Parts: sequence; structure tokens; C-alpha cells
Amino acid sequence: MRIAVRAAGVNPSDWKRRAGQYGDFEEVAFPSGVGVEASGVVDEVGPGVSGVSVGDAVFGHGENTMARYAVLTHWAHKPDDLSFEVAGGLPVIVETASRSLEEVGVTSGETLLVSGAAGGVGSAAVQFARLRGITVIGTASAQKHDYLRGLGAIPTTYGPGLAERVRELAPGGVDAALDLAGSGVIPELIEIVGDPSRVLSIADFAAPQYGARFSSGPPKNPERVFADVARLCSEGLFRLRVDQTFPLERTAEAQDVSAKGRVTGKLIISIA
Repeated sequence: MRIAVRAAGVNPSDWKRRAGQYGDFEEVAFPSGVGVEASGVVDEVGPGVSGVSVGDAVFGHGENTMARYAVLTHWAHKPDDLSFEVAGGLPVIVETASRSLEEVGVTSGETLLVSGAAGGVGSAAVQFARLRGITVIGTASAQKHDYLRGLGAIPTTYGPGLAERVRELAPGGVDAALDLAGSGVIPELIEIVGDPSRVLSIADFAAPQYGARFSSGPPKNPERVFADVARLCSEGLFRLRVDQTFPLERTAEAQDVSAKGRVTGKLIISIA
């Protein structure tokens, strides 16, 4: 179905794809647009699509979504109490976080270390893990520690001495770890966890060289994940911080901000 886009989320994959970093496993046909998620109002429904009508507010995955109109391939209805800006930034982070937690096999009562916990995927992973009864230690710069505490994580800084800091925070050990920033920490995460099969990265292509796992999709049950997070948002059990919004004509600037890696929550392209 096609939507009139109201908001589209900015993701690291946007500028990484543009820079050619995905060239080894993904083909791009030019001319090409950018963006893989959006929220908006249904403008046209394709054949065989049910459960949605023209005029419905929805959000989900699509192609070339940083545009005035885009086609969604996986979607869910947007609740009235969820803004288009927040909804447009949810699909990638909630599907990625949900998939990563399932693939790394962390369960209730265990302790999870999240490297890069204050970004979009990190924010989602922390909240999903806490809802499942998992203790979360999250790394971020010191000024973001109050934000992580608000999400339910135990914050610590990244960089040298991480293993020692984590041991102090989790004397019983860490059961699994997620690398969401791709900052070269895989060997240290393996040392902390003690089992490379329980370390997973979504950002470091070299993770398998150390015995850790790398996850890049494809999406798993995205419609279910989207519907679940819509309900959680309405119930006040999940939230997404919108760090900055940009108009469509400043999309390149938004991607440059994303590439600097200092985003708390999500950057959004807002289309009037």
C-alpha cells in the first residue's frame, strides 16, 4: 500500500548504504531513494491487501521512505495517541531490538550488557529486555546515564576498563551482550560474557571472525512486533525519545548527524 508520508526515521543503515558499506551483500539500483521506515496516511491500497483502508494512519517498513509518498511492505495501524513522528521512528529499532534479543537467547532472570544503549536500537532493546525481566547494563557517555536509568538500565561508560566496571556492577556475571555501535568492542564483550555465541552485533561485520554472531535481518514477524509496540506505547510501557526532527530538504544533514554517532533516541524527517 502507498502512504502519504508524515514522518520517516533516520537510521545508520541510511548513510552506511549510501557510503557503499553494504555493497558486499546488497545490490542498489540507481537512481535510488533512501529510507526504510515511515508513518503516514494510506493513500492507495494494492490488490490482495486487507485490513486497511484509504485514510488509515499506519507505520511500518518500506523502501525509499524519505519522500512525500512511499510504499510500505510491512505495517501496523498507528494508535491515535501515538504521534506520527514517534511512529515513523519505531519500525527499524523495534524489529532489530526484538530480533537481536531472540537471537542472542537472553531470558528472564539473566543479565544483558548493551554496548551503545542510548541510541534508537539500544533504547528499544533496553525496554524490551526489562519488560522480559532481564537485568540490563548499558554503555553510553556520562551525560546520557540519567536517560538510561529512566529506561530501566544500569548505566556505565564505554572505553578502557569496561570489563572491570561491569564486574563491579554485576558480580554474578553477564550472560549475554549486544554490540549496537560497532565500536570494536567484540573481543572485550566476549571476555566479559565468556561465551562468544552469546555475543551479537548488528554493527560490526567482523563479529563472526571472533566467534560472535552478526544479525542483519531479514525482519522476523515485523507486523506482530509493530502491533505489540503500538500497544505498549499506548499503555505507557514503551517510549521513544525523538532527539531532533528535520524537514525533508535537510535529509542529508540528518544523515550526517546520525553518522557522528551521538544520537540519543532517534532522528526523524518530518513532512508537513
